[in-house]
Amino acid sequence: MKTLFFFCKQGHIEKDATNGTYCVYNSDVATGYGVGAFLFLLSSESLLMGVTKCMCFGRSLAPGGDRAWSIIYFVSSWATFLAAEACLIAGAKKNAYHTKYVGMIYAQNFTCETLRKGVFIAGAVFVVATMILNVYYYMYFSKATATKAALKTNRTSSVGMTGYA
Repeated sequence: MKTLFFFCKQGHIEKDATNGTYCVYNSDVATGYGVGAFLFLLSSESLLMGVTKCMCFGRSLAPGGDRAWSIIYFVSSWATFLAAEACLIAGAKKNAYHTKYVGMIYAQNFTCETLRKGVFIAGAVFVVATMILNVYYYMYFSKATATKAALKTNRTSSVGMTGYA
């Protein structure tokens, strides 16, 4: 049972004016870490999109495998980024939330323990996935912009065409 308290956040029961009971949780360090991780991930994604001009502006990408991989990593990176941001904000919000329960006659064993760290773990997994995908996106993006597309020059045919007068 002692390991359960390692993962759970303990609150205390209070009564309000209507004689209802509710749990009050002290905001622990996990809320600050969640908000901090959200801000750092947001700034890193903004920096990467600023450097690469969000793949929409600036130099065009040369056709080929590097362009295809950079598009795949770009889309995957944004998907994991949005999932990570959602998990981090949801975890920070839920961690700082004061849950209110109405005391009822059959709620005799009322407890304020709650399991909250799983949302942050999911957010951390998505953050790591976003970081890895961002590295591959930048690697293939820089390869695709460094490769020059084959320029087609106006070649004249060896057979000349004469105009009709």
